[in-house]
This record gives sequence, structure tokens and C-alpha cells, in this order.
Amino acid sequence: MAASLVVPIRLLDPGLALPVKAHEHDAGLDLHARVDAVLSARGGRMLVPTGVAVAIPLGYMGMVVPRSGLALKHGLSLVNSPGIIDSAYRGELQVIMINHDPEHDYHVRRGDRIAQLIVQAIANVEWSPVAELDDNDRGGGFGHSGR
Repeated sequence: MAASLVVPIRLLDPGLALPVKAHEHDAGLDLHARVDAVLSARGGRMLVPTGVAVAIPLGYMGMVVPRSGLALKHGLSLVNSPGIIDSAYRGELQVIMINHDPEHDYHVRRGDRIAQLIVQAIANVEWSPVAELDDNDRGGGFGHSGR
């Protein structure tokens, strides 16, 4: 098992739980809604605060991603998924939620689990300009694999 990464976190709302994993080996930590909100049917969207601010270490990033249960059961997603949290950001984490359900509004309640935060190491990329790339082309993208 990999060593834990220590990430400083500021709880902006002491009435909310810290982000935690539902299960020990999960990738994502659940983020909670700081406020009540209503996402109207057919594309209603809202910026929902989570009540936490984090200091992600250099060499890492945070990714805010949708919760699959909310997507399946209620048609909810995140507008900019994944939402990237750079290591220099210190503000409150907020989630841009959207309701794709064609008929039903969705009521977010304070304390609801609304998204997941994944903290991931990032590579420091250095470009190496070349005249041509290797010939390991799989034949196109966007569904061209034949599946």
C-alpha cells in the first residue's frame, strides 16, 4: 500500500464533515454541499460550495468528478468534469452541478455528497519537437477502434 499524502485542509463550515472515502481503497473523497440548492430540470446548473479549502502539494492536482449514483438516479453531472484544482489554489472548493433530467428538479440539501475529489500526481512535461512521430498510430480516435 502506498504511503499517505498529507494535504492541509481548512474546514470553512464546522457543521460539515471532512471529505472522506466511502471505502478504504476508493480513489475519490466525497465532497459535501455547504448550502441547499435547487437544480431545475432540463439543464439547471449552479455553483455549489463545499465548505472546504485545500492546499494540494506541488507535483499534485485535484480533480473534482461526478458521483455515479447521482448521475444514474437523477441525471446530475458536473459542467466542467473533471474540474481541475491546481496546487496554488487556496479558495473554497466549489462544484458546478447540472441537472440533465428532462422532467424533475433536483433538491440539493446541505451536507449531501455532491461530487468526489481525487488527488493525483502530475508529470512535469518537457516537449521534444520531432519531424515525425513513431508509426504506432492506432487508426484514429473518437470511436475508430471498431468497438
